[in-house]
Amino acid sequence: MTQTPVQPSPQPPVAKKVPAPRTHHGDVFEDNYEWLRDKENPEVVDLLKAENAYQEAVTAHQEPLREAIFQEIKGRTQETDLSVPNRKDGWWYYSRSVEGKEYGIQCRVRAQDTGDRVADWTPPAVEAGVDLPGEEVLLDGNVEAEGKPFFAVGGSAVTVDGTLYAYAVDNAGDERFTLRIKDLRTGELLPDVIENVFYGISFSPDGSRIFYTVVDDSWRPFQVKSHMLGTPVTADEVIYQEDDVAMWLGFELSADRRHLVLGIGCSEFSETRLLRFDDPGAGLTTVISRDERILYEAEPFLLAGPDGEKTETILLTHNKDAVNSMVSLVDPAELAKPVAEQHWRTVVAHSDDVRVNGAGVTATHLVVSIRKDTIERVQVLPLAGLGTPAQGAPVEPAFDEELCTAGVSGSDYEAPVIRMGYTSYFTPSRVYDFVLPTAELPAGELLLRKESPVLGGYSSADYVATREWAEASDGTRIPLSVLRHASVARDATAAGLVYGYGSYEMSMDPGFGIPRLSLLDRGIVFVIAHIRGGGELGRHWYDDGKKLHKKNTFTDFIAATDWLAGSGWVDPARIAAMGGSAGGLLMGAVANLAPEKYAAIVAAVPFVDALTTILDPELPLSALEWEEWGNPITDPEVYSYMKSYTPYENVRAAAYPKIAAVTSFNDTRVLYVEPAKWVQRLRELTTGSEPIVMKIEMEGGHGGASGRYVQWKERAWDYAFVADALDATELLPGAGLK
Repeated sequence: MTQTPVQPSPQPPVAKKVPAPRTHHGDVFEDNYEWLRDKENPEVVDLLKAENAYQEAVTAHQEPLREAIFQEIKGRTQETDLSVPNRKDGWWYYSRSVEGKEYGIQCRVRAQDTGDRVADWTPPAVEAGVDLPGEEVLLDGNVEAEGKPFFAVGGSAVTVDGTLYAYAVDNAGDERFTLRIKDLRTGELLPDVIENVFYGISFSPDGSRIFYTVVDDSWRPFQVKSHMLGTPVTADEVIYQEDDVAMWLGFELSADRRHLVLGIGCSEFSETRLLRFDDPGAGLTTVISRDERILYEAEPFLLAGPDGEKTETILLTHNKDAVNSMVSLVDPAELAKPVAEQHWRTVVAHSDDVRVNGAGVTATHLVVSIRKDTIERVQVLPLAGLGTPAQGAPVEPAFDEELCTAGVSGSDYEAPVIRMGYTSYFTPSRVYDFVLPTAELPAGELLLRKESPVLGGYSSADYVATREWAEASDGTRIPLSVLRHASVARDATAAGLVYGYGSYEMSMDPGFGIPRLSLLDRGIVFVIAHIRGGGELGRHWYDDGKKLHKKNTFTDFIAATDWLAGSGWVDPARIAAMGGSAGGLLMGAVANLAPEKYAAIVAAVPFVDALTTILDPELPLSALEWEEWGNPITDPEVYSYMKSYTPYENVRAAAYPKIAAVTSFNDTRVLYVEPAKWVQRLRELTTGSEPIVMKIEMEGGHGGASGRYVQWKERAWDYAFVADALDATELLPGAGLK
């Protein structure tokens, strides 16, 4: 009898060692894999291709599961769909998606003005797959992407009169865009083409100029420029250049489009500069100097007084004597005085329990975004009487779910409504128009415009979301969102996945996700850990997870894992962890701290070689990271603290679980070299036998490849890796597509 020879197990690629000592503050770290940074080196490219080949061999048995999850995502998604039209000036703008096509199609139809304000701002009924009379296609992403390895739009803008359309396209995945302008009357492109622009573009109100941002060599936006249509790009004017390498620059038009508003800042303080469109020769004026170390945003607008006369006023959302921020009004004349002598009128007072995220204005109302009890909310106040004893009470649109997210997704200055997005873990995203309160309608009115359809027999009743609390080692209570299929029994046999981020004051807010259902349907209990470093519980929550408190982020995540292990829902031996970008640093840190607690770890575009990156201010975004992690170049305490937790330096002799590092060759935020070095070091030192793989998208950026089907396949890969490692590949009885 002939025996089938046993196939040798695939062997991981082994990178050669080229010692490269890194010396700072008297400390020497021997880095054997730094040579992998040279992406032009054919040896590096060959190694990365070998990594993909190894990953494909190790995970080949997961292909049927990946395909099943992909088909579940596809089967639940209404592929031919459209957005709710959004009115801007005299047009309704919306996007269509078409089954079988990767990219959206941007369209518009003309709006009507009948004199009935709410009716005129009621979007037209657009049907999937059916053209509206008078529909114009502004940009078909499928046509634009044809023959290109990558496609993403980094911004678009239309002139007030609706005749010109500008759009910025990236065909490499490196988030540097080419700006083009289309004449919507003829369909022809103007000869004006601007290369290497950054996100965000705007026309001047008169349509004669277009504003855009440029990044420097370290990928930091540092210039706002103005292009006069019909003139050479070489003649474009630099409106402002920010030379501080630790400051980020952006711009927008004020809500009433009377000013260009430049925002300069970091996460700890900022500066706003204004340019009046009716007097551009006056140049830029500074609202509050960065030297005051105040973190603020400023919105200039015209506020009517008791006599009805409108005067120039500036709305400030700021943290002056207010760690959670507050909202004030200031007259421009006050800005000439020292800040300590200026008179600011309080509109929204500071609260230890409420974080003010931002504020803006319409022609009639102040709109404030706040966070309370971890949840994002919206409040509106009438402009009449604002900042005086006659100020009206805030009105908050009411929703009936505890764990939900409601935010303003767009509003036009003149509109009687604000557009709002709403979602929860098991409520598909909804679009509402909130009719702003009036004397006749004091509570306002929520008008549901759309709930995104979910196909395949989806029912929210099949799933459960609860708020639980883990306890950190220092006694801090960590909020958790625990998601599961309703049929999972609490008998300590299920599998579990813990997801986290915990940086930059970013909150992991409740939101619906079709791909996640495929894990829940396989009995995996999904825990989102709202750890310190995020913004869920106010500014203190962020401050307690950054710089010299960063380790709280990692130990909070482990506390969340321990809660899950002891919850009665899961088998402690069947827990995985997942996170991306700064959440990938989190994955690397917990892998070093507690490898025994996880059966598998997925780290997407992981910031695992953070210290090397931040020590080199020439690398993309490095200087901007100092506000988050500290500056290890100048501060030996920061260097020592970072070196004690950064994943690459702290890989040790331990039995690491299955690990997948997922990255992109052209990522400009977290360079591919970080996970490439990390997996080599992990394989070198692990005492276990579990595979450590790297999946690298050779044509994608920080968000992976472009195109929705490709992105679904990437998510299916991640989830199949987790489900396979947890032995949770089969659907629960009655779960899945119906």
